[in-house]
Amino acid sequence: MHNKFIGGILLIIGTSIGGGMLALPIATAQLGFISALIFLIICWAIMTAAALLILEVNLWHSTNSNLISMSKTTLGRLGQIIAWLSYLLLLYALLAAYIAGGGNFLQHVLLTFHLNLSAKLSALLFAGLLSLIVYKGLGSVDYANRALMFSKLLTLILLVICIFPFISIRFLLTLQNTYPLSVILGSTTVIMTSFGFAVIVPSLRSYFNNNLFLLRKTILTGSLIPLFCYVFWELTIMGAIPTHGNSGLISMSHSGHSTSDLVVTLSRLLDNKFINFLTKIFTSICFATSFLGVALSLFDFFSDGLQIEKKGLKKLMLYSVTFFPPLFIANHYPHIFITALSYAGVLCAILLILLPAMMAWSGRYIKKCAYGYQVAGGKPLLLSLILIASFIIILSLFN
Repeated sequence: MHNKFIGGILLIIGTSIGGGMLALPIATAQLGFISALIFLIICWAIMTAAALLILEVNLWHSTNSNLISMSKTTLGRLGQIIAWLSYLLLLYALLAAYIAGGGNFLQHVLLTFHLNLSAKLSALLFAGLLSLIVYKGLGSVDYANRALMFSKLLTLILLVICIFPFISIRFLLTLQNTYPLSVILGSTTVIMTSFGFAVIVPSLRSYFNNNLFLLRKTILTGSLIPLFCYVFWELTIMGAIPTHGNSGLISMSHSGHSTSDLVVTLSRLLDNKFINFLTKIFTSICFATSFLGVALSLFDFFSDGLQIEKKGLKKLMLYSVTFFPPLFIANHYPHIFITALSYAGVLCAILLILLPAMMAWSGRYIKKCAYGYQVAGGKPLLLSLILIASFIIILSLFN
């Protein structure tokens, strides 16, 4: 079980620390480091509480149940339709973002080896190789993710250590006079996406064979590690790169190639080949691990929602509906990375905060079908999550 505990934590970290992390300093640049830090902690608490609610509701159902079955029994047909739409849009948006970002970055890396591939071919190569791992199943994803995660965490530590001497306290202590609502909303949605690991909770339940103690321990531990990593990443990047200017973080947010721009800017400002190498390795692994976690969740979601076994030709059909649509989106909208993450944040509010709270409320107080494990906080917690999610959704509609 100790081996599975490590594997489960790494799956959560891998799903969380990905393309969203690369976008964090860019998306939160206008907030400033101190405000970004506060928002990170608040969003972590909200997303972790909602993830535990998904676990609670999932445990009322049979093993291998996903959000479709959960929403149908607790919220009825309307809840099931909302779950279908928000889940599909969220995970397709995330996969499209990771394919677009990963393909763009792979193209940039291959150019250094004098291999000039088109954007579409780079995206196809990136998605094709990783999708085969997901097709082979949870075991293959687990072991591939472990290898990638240990490399990622080691690279991140080395990267932070190398960049740390270049950090300017002046950059970190710069405060904005005002925070427009659109800036707060945009930053919050990207941060929430960076803690969007709850999509993998139903898959983790199968992985741990209903061991509640290990599931709770894995979710809590697995969510805390990304929080610490994000804090150090924000500190490093926002301290080394100025907010304003032609090569500033705000300028990158308006670029169609934000991730590769970040790598290029770091290379130029720090003038260090080793840091440049580490940044490229870290970036590529980020996209890969996030892709694996999100794709596995979507694959299992379709299996539950369409009631299709993961065997033979049926498994090929699951593969097609999982990977072809986001690949199509990424190829036709190659600059979708930051935009998709922003929309994904709104969908996160619906799927990973609002729905879990409403399902728990219905199961506990209306349907009376709740039993066993229950997340602490009672009605005040559920009402708070419903209000927060509703606030974000309403503001997003007006913006």
